Amino acid sequence: MNVLISSNQSDLEISEEQVKALIKTLLEFKGVDCDELGVHFVNLDTISKLHDQFFNDPTPTDCISVPVDFIDDPNAVPVVLGDIFVCPAVAKSYATEHELSPYDEVTLYIVHGFLHLLGYDDIEEDEQKEMRAEEKNCMLHLEKSRVKLCLVGS
Repeated sequence: MNVLISSNQSDLEISEEQVKALIKTLLEFKGVDCDELGVHFVNLDTISKLHDQFFNDPTPTDCISVPVDFIDDPNAVPVVLGDIFVCPAVAKSYATEHELSPYDEVTLYIVHGFLHLLGYDDIEEDEQKEMRAEEKNCMLHLEKSRVKLCLVGS
């Protein structure tokens, strides 16, 4: 399993090893077998451009998922689950406003994006409820597994 990590932002220091452990824990928890998944940490300008490109909305957002292969497609070998784009600046701003950890907020954005790659949606009210419940399950599993993002060196 190859977890590709990239970062073109300087708002929050992110540990590649922590992100890889988080993704591998989520894949195991959800029973997903794939060959590759990308997690990209981007700045406000980049997330705004992606948001405009994919959703015709040029405002900043927390995360965007771009699925590649569907995991239930037997012809998709190797399986590239897709890419998750996360904006730590949005997480930092939200966390500051709500007195939360920016690392916990980034973790939630990764979980949210991951669930989108698995086919979860949150457009309709019933889908939103299902997404929130599954986010909570994943976050609890990560907490029990003691896998989390934190300031490097902490």
